[in-house]
Amino acid sequence: MAFGTLYLIPSTLGDYDPALVLPAPVLERLKSIKRFIVEETRTARRFLSAAGLKGHIGELELRELNEHTKPSEIEGFMNMFSDASGNPADVGLITEAGLPAVADPGAQIVALCHIHKIKVVPMVGPSSLMLALMASGLNGQSFAFVGYLPAKTEERRRAIAEVEKRSLQLHQTQIFIETPYRNDSLMADLLQSLSPATMLTVAASITADNEYIDTKPVREWRKMPATIGKRPCVFLLLANK
Repeated sequence: MAFGTLYLIPSTLGDYDPALVLPAPVLERLKSIKRFIVEETRTARRFLSAAGLKGHIGELELRELNEHTKPSEIEGFMNMFSDASGNPADVGLITEAGLPAVADPGAQIVALCHIHKIKVVPMVGPSSLMLALMASGLNGQSFAFVGYLPAKTEERRRAIAEVEKRSLQLHQTQIFIETPYRNDSLMADLLQSLSPATMLTVAASITADNEYIDTKPVREWRKMPATIGKRPCVFLLLANK
């Protein structure tokens, strides 16, 4: 049995034309793939249709991998890389927004492909984390992605203190994200917990028409807090004495 290739397909960071942010080779590669592992079928169909596959969605095989997928089911995705005759079949991995396998359950598929000696090809596209870092003005030589902070208020405030302490010790930019409906509560905890001198960046709706990116000390944010609302957002901080 021969295996195809896993292509890591970036998606847009918002609901707009993929041609605005994805290179032509990525859009061309999509046309040759018939099998996809996706985080959410409806979103993936909308993205693939906008990316040039409109009218051909019914010909595609889409299988979901998300937080509801049981660990015992993950190995079963490997059968997508060969057809019924044992011939190789290429598979595309798509996340909800941005780069697959980064803060994304698709990383499990990438790890399995390496175990099974299946070729993995990352393709170029937007990363909200790197775009936010680029635009922040904070330390781009040393940085860490923290992921999601705890959802409960007290645990989150303790985590914020630890992140700030680590940033100060290492002079390292700390990057983290939040579920959109908790953006404003996280912002409130950041302003309450962080030192006035700590630099804080809020980067929301990156690459969209309503993009908002601003960096300033916490003391300045406290004078005029931002209302982020329920939209994708990346937070970055760099502690200062």
